[in-house]
Amino acid sequence: MSLVNAAHGRGETSAVHPTGERPHAGRRTIRQVVGAYAALAKPRVIELLLVTTIPAMFLAGREIPSPWLVLATLVGGTMAAGSANALNCVIDADIDKVMNRTKRRPLVRDSVPRRGALIFGLAMGVASFAVLYFTVNLLSAILAIATILFYIFVYTLVLKRRTSQNVVWGGAAGCMPVVIGWAAVTETVQWPAFVMFGVIFFWTPPHTWALAMKYREDYERAGVPMLPVVATAEHVAKQIVIYSWVMVAWTLLLAPATSWLYTSFALVAGGWFLFYAHSLYASVKRGETYKPMSLFHRSNTYLMIVFVALAVDSAIGLPVLGLPF
Repeated sequence: MSLVNAAHGRGETSAVHPTGERPHAGRRTIRQVVGAYAALAKPRVIELLLVTTIPAMFLAGREIPSPWLVLATLVGGTMAAGSANALNCVIDADIDKVMNRTKRRPLVRDSVPRRGALIFGLAMGVASFAVLYFTVNLLSAILAIATILFYIFVYTLVLKRRTSQNVVWGGAAGCMPVVIGWAAVTETVQWPAFVMFGVIFFWTPPHTWALAMKYREDYERAGVPMLPVVATAEHVAKQIVIYSWVMVAWTLLLAPATSWLYTSFALVAGGWFLFYAHSLYASVKRGETYKPMSLFHRSNTYLMIVFVALAVDSAIGLPVLGLPF
């Protein structure tokens, strides 16, 4: 579905009250309208922005950054993420209608017109560039727009409906907040930013595939070839273990730019997460009842621990370990 078609398309059905009457637009309060548009931005997804951007800014200067710079970066970054998510809702409205997990989204319930959602998404993108350009710097603004374009044109329109590797490569968009945060402080992009990018890149498949294992029938019904749809549960669990090991090893690449504090937390949290990744694989392999959502929720906790440790380590300013040569 193209953006143009999505903007002009009309659903065959509209939301109705239990009485059978169609809701009258005039009965909706301003709060309901604002809430519907806010839901387009998927605020819970944007939590990743907060968890990763701020620690990246701390690490960039090995100190607590200016609160105003942090606020401006978060506002601009949130607008960029909201823009990408809103445009994603426009394009994927047909998929969302048939998935139980997404059937309460604004476009599915007709609480926001598609044209309005498209305009909202585009406006948020323009606003994100303006905020970052005028209050942060040009590089962060360009990176934010590049992230939106990648998420929409590479992931949503090309990868998502065509390959089981969609979240592997498409997940790169979710890795960009750390790069934007680093650029906001330094006006450059240096190697630690790319390492943090890699941590989230390798974290995304275990996180998303665990969710997709739970909602496999949803994705299958929608025609989205997520890995759990096209492969056995054992294969998926094995891939989760592999990516988890790479992810944990990748976090240790930040050791030269941090102190023993971060490295210790990265090792402990990594071992904790690997234990549950292997437990999921063992349960699937033995044919036992498994709970992928347990790993999904723990993946959020794991990422938070690693990046909070990164922020604390940088704020304290302990001597960095440096390179061993």
